Amino acid sequence: MKNNILEITHLSKNYQDKTCEIEAIKDINLSVNEGEFIVIVGPSGCGKSTLLSILANLETKSGGNIKFSKDNIKLGYMLQKDSLFPWLSILDNCLLGLKLKGKVSMEDKAYVLKLLDTYGLSEFKDKFPRSLSGGMRQRVGCMLLRHKNNLVKNTLLGYLYYS
Repeated sequence: MKNNILEITHLSKNYQDKTCEIEAIKDINLSVNEGEFIVIVGPSGCGKSTLLSILANLETKSGGNIKFSKDNIKLGYMLQKDSLFPWLSILDNCLLGLKLKGKVSMEDKAYVLKLLDTYGLSEFKDKFPRSLSGGMRQRVGCMLLRHKNNLVKNTLLGYLYYS
């Protein structure tokens, strides 16, 4: 029997408009067990991103309960649109979290360069985000998300959201 790591019951989210209340999510119930891979599928505007934003503490819920099995659960997801800083090169975007902590070593830089090579992005390390295709920009985000423990070192990057 697998351990339940997330239990969502009767989750709802409402947004206030000038003229009315908009119900974005209504009565969501979900259990996620350890080791499970889940996919949330639905039409545009059905609340998929809202649900993920609530789970990552980027938005507040209107009602219901969210219970994680442990207090130190880290949730990561890639946003629909990357949040790479347009004035920074791809390499500088990747090193930003470490730079903010003042902890960029030669070893860290070599690690990031190796990751960029692994993800097929090494020739773009000195380019700016506008030079990359949407898929390449997503690969940068995926790379940072998958390797956050080594790159972030418990620091929140501006474009990598987790709680």
